[in-house]
Amino acid sequence: MRTVVETGSTNADLLALARTGVEEGLWLRAERQTAGRGRQGRAWASPHGNLYASTLVRLRAEDPAAATLGFVAAVTLAETVAPLLPRRAQLKWPNDVLIDGAKLSGILLERADDAVVVGIGVNLAHHPDLPDRPATSLAAQGVAVGAEAFAEMLADAFARWLARWRGDGFMPIRARWLQLAHPRGTALTAQLPDGGRETGLFDGLGPDGALILRLAEGPPRAIHAADVFLV
Repeated sequence: MRTVVETGSTNADLLALARTGVEEGLWLRAERQTAGRGRQGRAWASPHGNLYASTLVRLRAEDPAAATLGFVAAVTLAETVAPLLPRRAQLKWPNDVLIDGAKLSGILLERADDAVVVGIGVNLAHHPDLPDRPATSLAAQGVAVGAEAFAEMLADAFARWLARWRGDGFMPIRARWLQLAHPRGTALTAQLPDGGRETGLFDGLGPDGALILRLAEGPPRAIHAADVFLV
């Protein structure tokens, strides 16, 4: 685990290192970021005390689809959080960890050639006031854990699940994700990239990781890209 006091973005740093030939398995953690990013280009607030870490995966010809690494990261993170808050952490598609419905973390995958950088941010000590959804931190839930200790647990768990993804494919990852997710039948709204919205009931994951929504009318819909909200 390589740690720096401050950087713009751990993802950006690892993407740059990936282009120099850095090998798989490197983790970079920053005490603070000045240009942290979330999905769809959103800024990610980065005060001191939270986790900001990224790791590098080098894709191989026989690997499952690169996009499914987001589910590997989600399972890893949920399993790292679960012992700290038993029976309260749940996954929401595609890779948010929720505590009692409030967002605890974010995961961002970025690719450069055969390298996928997996960035993980976790609200350990602080959480933002988000305009569109509730957020929380481990501290707000009465759990005190340092970023360094949490990062080490996370890295160990990620190595185990990455090996499982490589050895057994996506299906065991999918099965574990479903075990950790909110129940089938949970009401969700998906904000689609084209501006449309779909509201339905969670009906699992497709074999490629797509969100399956059971709609009031018509067949279930497979959604591959959206912002998803609990209703």
